[in-house]
Formats: sequence, structure tokens, C-alpha cells
Amino acid sequence: MASYGIIWPISSFIQQTFEGKRFVSENSYDWWRCARFGLWGSCYVAPTLYTWLSVASIMWPGNSLRAGLIKTFVETITYTPFAMCSFYFGMSLLEMKPFYEAVAEVNAKFWPTYKVGASIWPVVALVNFCFIPPKNRVPFISVCSLMWTCFLAYMKHLDKEDVPQKTKQIAMKLKIN
Repeated sequence: MASYGIIWPISSFIQQTFEGKRFVSENSYDWWRCARFGLWGSCYVAPTLYTWLSVASIMWPGNSLRAGLIKTFVETITYTPFAMCSFYFGMSLLEMKPFYEAVAEVNAKFWPTYKVGASIWPVVALVNFCFIPPKNRVPFISVCSLMWTCFLAYMKHLDKEDVPQKTKQIAMKLKIN
């Protein structure tokens, strides 16, 4: 849990730096935004990810390619969509947005985020399940998630209206349709 309590706010900080935020300026860092990311990472992502990895290891034990492919497939169609929807919805509520705005944000941002994630995370998950010992799986994913969480921070703070244009630009760079 500690790693996610550090990685998530650092990712928010990195993304804010890309946005042009600075320590001393009119455009200074939003420390509450970093705090929300830290709270979400440590109190929601870490326990749910740990639980998923534990359940997956019990249901499909071992590090074989077959077990890794099954765990990766199941994660991609179950845990990943659930985690992404929860992220947009939960973070919106932490920002004190009304329920309907949280739902609108999930509707606008889930699919573009999922497409990018589905092109990256299955490879990471397969490596994790096939080559990383169970006791090191959460730390391995924690390190990999730093860049992913920077992307989530970027997507989270896009205006809903800008999502189609920005995700098209990202897809072109990553060659995702």
C-alpha cells in the first residue's frame, strides 16, 4: 500500500509539471490534487490490486505461459474496466463533483482510456504473471504503474469535451484505433 501512496501522488505531480505548474508562481502545484491521488492509490488501488493478484494466483496457480495468459485475459476484461470506471467515478467524487458529473466523466473517458490500457497492460501483466515471483508482483506493477498513472492523471484532468480530440492524437502516436 505504501508504494501506491507514493506513486500516485508523484504521478499527479509529474503530470502537473507537464502542465506547466511550478513551486513558486501564479500557476503553482495543486497539492490537494496530489493528496487525492495519494488517497486513491493507497486506500483503493493498492487493496483492490493486491486482492485481484491474490485471487488470480489461487485460481490459476503457477507462472506457466498458459496460467499467465488466462490471468492476463481475465484481468483485461474484469479488473481493468472495473478499476478504470472506479477511478474516474471515485476521483470525481473526491473532487466534490455531483454524482451526475462523475457518471458523465466515466462515460466520456472510460473507452478512450481502456483502449490505451488494453494495448499496454496485457504485455505488462503477462510478464508479471509469467516471470515475476508472486511476492514481487505488486511492487513490479507499482513501478510499471508510475507512467500509467501519469497518463491517468492527464486523462482525468482533460475537459470532457477535449477527450475525443486528445485521445485521437494519442492513438495516432501509439498507432491504436
